[in-house]
Amino acid sequence: MPSANRIPSRRHPLWLALAILLAAALLGACGNNAGPEPTSPASPDNNASSAEEPATEEPVSPKTRTIATINGDIEIPSAPQRIVAEEYLGTLIALDVIPVAAPGLSIQNYYYKDALDGIQSSGDYGKPSPELIMTLNPDLIITGNNDTYEILNKIAPTIVVPFGQLKNIREELTFFGEVLGKETEATAWLADYDAAMSEQKSRVDAAIPDEATFSIIEYSDKSIWVYGDNFGRGGQPIYQVLGRKPPATIADHIMEKQWEEISAEMLDEYAGDYLIVTANNRTVEDFENDPLWASLPAVKNKRLYVWPEERSWYYDPLAVKEQTKELADWLVSLPRD
Repeated sequence: MPSANRIPSRRHPLWLALAILLAAALLGACGNNAGPEPTSPASPDNNASSAEEPATEEPVSPKTRTIATINGDIEIPSAPQRIVAEEYLGTLIALDVIPVAAPGLSIQNYYYKDALDGIQSSGDYGKPSPELIMTLNPDLIITGNNDTYEILNKIAPTIVVPFGQLKNIREELTFFGEVLGKETEATAWLADYDAAMSEQKSRVDAAIPDEATFSIIEYSDKSIWVYGDNFGRGGQPIYQVLGRKPPATIADHIMEKQWEEISAEMLDEYAGDYLIVTANNRTVEDFENDPLWASLPAVKNKRLYVWPEERSWYYDPLAVKEQTKELADWLVSLPRD
């Protein structure tokens, strides 16, 4: 029989194996009870479980804006769609804005009437028809006549810009570009205008002496008027764009007052070296055959330009641009001394 001392040594490997298995089971159970491993902030799981950031909203443009006028602050639409242009129609067209209505005389403007397909008449020039304008449902009215403000402003917000408040083409385009949110269009149009007018001025400067004087005149059977640089009849092209001057004896007076009715006997005092004359019923030959006019140096020297009211009366940006070219073409065609 084997001795007792050998029995334990023979059975030790079995108990050791059982102990190892039991320990492994206990460790596995402890591992299963442990919480989930933390994920790093950059892990996909963490990003998926985080709250979504709210979307950034685009700023909303205001629906109205406030414009300072001679009648106080006026609230107008930021982007008016139905404008009645009692005045400044050509300026609006230059800004790619076609109103729903304008006075009949303005619609017949020689320089842009073909571009006004479908526009309605708002009445006679200076005498708008409130009843007609009301049916058009305008959201903005633009006028130069403050006498009509009270009644027009009851129909829609009305901006009054009196004649002469804006001194030149640049002021007009800039002002209405800001009013109508068309600043980009105003800048682009003025850049093209400046380039075109600079070309015309260079042509005239090369052909006409700097010291030569110019007069802007309107003739009818009953009256004669002389004009300054901001009253149509060619004043804007000659004085503002081409930089020409009236006779020194009347320059300050006529530029300040802008117009004056004179008698036939005063013609010699007001007539410059070149005459730009508005006359509906007279030609150059008619003036040359008139003893009084024929005595003027400008007429004697063939420096008289005659055009009808339908071409000379207008003074909007589009008209002035075309008038300047027309007058420049005439000036450069004259014989040189």
